[in-house]
Order: sequence, then structure tokens, then C-alpha cells
Amino acid sequence: MLNVLLITADQWRGDCLGAAGHPHVKTPNIDALARQAVYFKNHFCQAAPCSPARACLYTGLYQMTNRVVRNGTPLDARHDTIALAARRAGYDPTLFGYTDQSVDPRTVSGDDPWLRTYEGILPGMSVRVRVPEDHGPWLSWLEKGGRKLPERGQDVWLPDGAPADPPSGTPPHYGAEETETAFLVGEFLRWLDEVEASPAATARPWFAHVSFIRPHPPFIVPEPYASMYDPAEGPAFRGAASPDEAAAVHPFLAYSIDKQDKADFIWGAEGKVRDWDEATRRRIRATYWGMVSEVDAQIGRMIDGLKAQGVWDNTLVVLTSDHGEMMGDHQLFSKLGFYDQSFHIPLVVRDPRKEAGHGRVVEAFTESVDVMPTVLEAIGAGYPGWIDGRPLTAFLDGETPADWRDAVHWEYDFREVASGAAEAALGLPIDASGMAVIRDADVKYVHFSGLPPLLFDLADDPNETRNVADDPAYASVRLHYAEKMLAWRARHLDKRLTGIELTEDGPVDARAS
Repeated sequence: MLNVLLITADQWRGDCLGAAGHPHVKTPNIDALARQAVYFKNHFCQAAPCSPARACLYTGLYQMTNRVVRNGTPLDARHDTIALAARRAGYDPTLFGYTDQSVDPRTVSGDDPWLRTYEGILPGMSVRVRVPEDHGPWLSWLEKGGRKLPERGQDVWLPDGAPADPPSGTPPHYGAEETETAFLVGEFLRWLDEVEASPAATARPWFAHVSFIRPHPPFIVPEPYASMYDPAEGPAFRGAASPDEAAAVHPFLAYSIDKQDKADFIWGAEGKVRDWDEATRRRIRATYWGMVSEVDAQIGRMIDGLKAQGVWDNTLVVLTSDHGEMMGDHQLFSKLGFYDQSFHIPLVVRDPRKEAGHGRVVEAFTESVDVMPTVLEAIGAGYPGWIDGRPLTAFLDGETPADWRDAVHWEYDFREVASGAAEAALGLPIDASGMAVIRDADVKYVHFSGLPPLLFDLADDPNETRNVADDPAYASVRLHYAEKMLAWRARHLDKRLTGIELTEDGPVDARAS
């Protein structure tokens, strides 16, 4: 029987891996894993931020169907999840971290506490360690280990003896063995010891979802990672040379640039991100790279633990992220909009039974919605025929399906339900505050519900600096991709019952396996 280890590292850009060919970022443990697995080089998530991205990952459904559009949008209880499906197959999916899936308010009553948070638990998951936004379990672990905490616990993210802003790269007071990532890995390894020592260990496989917060902000990391990268190194930032130039590309970008606060990325900072100069963005980027390397080191620790327990060769390992990070490109931070930096993410899959595919690099476009059917097919579990994702099994076997997709798609919804701020700023009704993106090797087309479209010729303009949507020379290209997107949406509208027909002989299900 096959164990499952699903690892997500929050806000990890797809290009920030040694395996991806990054000239500076060091990820030796993930690179080694990729050499013993299949690395999907052109893997993209389907939504952002966290809750929408994870809803696609966990349900195998595009946002147009799962309808988790923002952090705090309830996950409709009618949707199946990777955890529920694995549970039906005899697993007990166990969480270390968080899943950020808000409860369907129709399934609870009264003043249920789950109605007051977007940090709900994915249906089907058991919880071993829940790490909410306040990081309480990690902070109490630090304190129990002898680390004196500041009066406000989260001030532990302030640089040790240095001002918060401008960011200096100064590390925090805690050490590399005390990070949030190290804490979660320790909890997983302790649980693994218990599971493998239990009498049922040989009869029942396990399923663990380890959900790391890093390299999500606040951007700070202890040594040796704080000084691992020189801010002067690395490529030039992509896109516009100034915030005003970036904002001129599209009204959505103008709104987003004006909205971004420093405090969302650097603990204790005040003011707007647009006021940071290039040197500061480079300093933050170097810290982010250090955070990536810190997570890589802890993933290596997990792999060593699997090997020490003798379960490495009967454990399916899936390593990915929920979404990416702009990290200063196009004058932006965070995860938003239509640029690749927010949606291109890592994916490494190691099925120990499929050695023929180990070391393979897949260039084909893959999507987060593919993870659910891939895992479930690997463990022999059924999954709904109406989901949008497709299993990656053929790639793991060293093959390529003849009818595989030639483009990727994602959606981004920027409505602000509680405040209405985006709608007011952009003059849009709530349900016109969104976009859908189609991107292939040559072209990216962005269709907004209530704003002008965008079109980028990626072959001629890989950094997406020139919107050619209104260029007469590209009129036929724009029409072609608008039609492709319309066809994509038509094919992937909610298919739950559309393959069933009630006949005199009873229901006929065209998608039944």
C-alpha cells in the first residue's frame, strides 16, 4: 500500500528552484528529489490568493465551478475534496499546518466559531497540528523551548536590533532550527514515528498533508539564510521601471499598486510599497531567496526522516505551492492578477513504483487541478468524472498523452466583499470584478468581466511589457484567443449532472468508469 505525503510551500515562485535553472537560488534537497522524481517545469495554479488557489488544488475544479473567489469565500459543501476521496479509500488524511477553506455557512448553526474565520479545515482532513494566522502553536513551541518572546508574540518577526524599514536583511532573534518550517517538520516526524510504531502500520498506509507557511511574508529569515544571497546579484526586475509606468498599463494595475502596504510584507513597516526603491526591492528579494533555501533544508530533513523510517520507497511525494509571488517584478509584491510570477509554481511528483520516469523534466503545461486526480489514481481511489483536472500518471510513466492541453488557464477575482473597496475604486459591480487568463507558449490573453482586455505577444515580449490588445495588427489574434477562452469555459462549466440522462431504463451516466 502506498503512503502519501502532500507538501505545499506557500507563495513559492516556480522559477525559484535550482531545478528550474535559477542562476542563484540554492535548493539542493528539492533538486535531488527532482532527480528521483518527475519535475513539471511549466506548472501553473488556477487562482490566487491562498483560499482560492487551494480550493482548485483540493477539489480539482476551476474557480468558475468551485466559486471560492476570495479568502473567506465558503467552500460549497457539495464539492468533493482530495481528503474526502482518500478517506473513502481507507486513508486518514492528516493535516500539519492549514488549508484555509472557509466553512459552508449552511452546514453550521448559531454562532459557530468557524463562521468568524477564513482559516477553516478542508472537509475530510483530520488535524494533527493547525497553524492559524496568529502562529500560536509555533510561538508557544518557541517559548517552551526557552526562547523569550516579545509582549506581542508576532513581534518575533522584527529584525534583531535593527529598524524594520527600510529592510536591512537583519535576521530575527530566533535561529534556523526554530523557524515555523522547522517546527512543522518536527511535528510531522514525531507523528511519523508514532504511526510507524503502531500495530496497524503494516496494514494501513498513511496520508499526510504538510502545509508550510513559508516563503510567505513577513519576509525575514534567520542565519545562515539571511546573508546567503547578495542583493546586488540576480536579474533585473521585469516590467516597468517605475510604479507610475506600471500603473499606466491597465486600471487594475493602477488600483493594485496604490493599494499595496509595506506592512503586508515587512513586519513593523509603514507606508506604501510603491515608495520602496530598487535597492530595497533587491534586499527583500534576497531575503525571499533565503526563505526558499530555508524551506528546502527542512524538506531535506523530512526526506531523511522518511528514509530513516524505511518508508521512502512506498511513499508518494508531491511537492508544490498554492501560488507564486510577484517579488518586485512589475513594481508589485504578493500574488494577484495575470502575470506569470503569481501563478507559475513548482511541482515535483515522486511515485516510487515508477522508476522509469524518475529524473524526467516535463515541459508540457500542467495545472494545480491535476494534483487531485493524480494522487487519487496513484492510491487506487476513485475521483469524480466531472472534475476539471487530469491525472499526470502518463507523465510519471515516461509517456505524454496525445491529447494533452496546449495552454494553461487561471482566474483572479479582485472583489472586496466586506469593504467594496475595489468595486468603488474601479466603478464595477461586485460580480464584474474578475478576470480569466489563457496562456500558451506564444500568447497571453486576459479577459476582464468589466474592464478592457490585455494581450501579450510572449514570443516577442516575454516580460509582458506591451499590451497589444488594441493594436489592429493583433485583431485576429485577440479574436482567436477570446474564442479559445470561450470554448474552454463552455467545456468546463459545472459538469456534475450534465453527463447523466434519465431514460426508461434508468439513469445513464456517460462519465461512469
